[in-house]
Amino acid sequence: MECDERLKQRIEANLARFAVERLGDHRHRSAAVAITVADEGYGADLSGLPNHDAWQTRAALILTRRASQLRDHAGQWALPGGRIDEGETPEQTALREMEEEVGLSLGANAVIGRLDDFVTRSGYAITPVVVWAGPRRTLVRNPAEVESIHRIPIDEFMREDAPVLESIPESDRPVLRMPVGDSWIAAPTAAMLYQFREVCIAGRATRVAHYEQPQFAWR
Repeated sequence: MECDERLKQRIEANLARFAVERLGDHRHRSAAVAITVADEGYGADLSGLPNHDAWQTRAALILTRRASQLRDHAGQWALPGGRIDEGETPEQTALREMEEEVGLSLGANAVIGRLDDFVTRSGYAITPVVVWAGPRRTLVRNPAEVESIHRIPIDEFMREDAPVLESIPESDRPVLRMPVGDSWIAAPTAAMLYQFREVCIAGRATRVAHYEQPQFAWR
């Protein structure tokens, strides 16, 4: 538990030093997602990070695969989240959507902070909310929205081959992907995961708004 507490303190300290950029305007629909850190029993060696003593954490991030019957972005990797309802804050939306999609109910005190908004090709300004879930909990997928739930160790996002940047003829900006196992996650989810890695874990004030999404995510 000491290592987990040290990781939480590290994320809190790094977010406190980070100046969040709010993006989007009246043309964009507002949404929020939960980047949820949970103790899942994995070992992640973060000893190679700058100004960091050798220690291990068992933390993972909770991601989903979107249900195959959804009209938009079916089957894609996603963070629990959705549109911000009238009167809601991004934090309230992220916690509500997490409970609706994966059955994880957490209070407002679980919120650690925010990362930069990411404006998508489909017209959303998405606010990533970083959440601390603590010890492993039972998750239950909502079949109307979620095909499967995945607990991915944080060290998987620290791989040396991440991120993957690709040029496409349709844009002058590089497409960003984050490798996971033998597969990969595309932006916008990948961009938010990469910024989580850079800001929350490595303590680097890295921006990601300029990265492109693959064409299949433009609609």
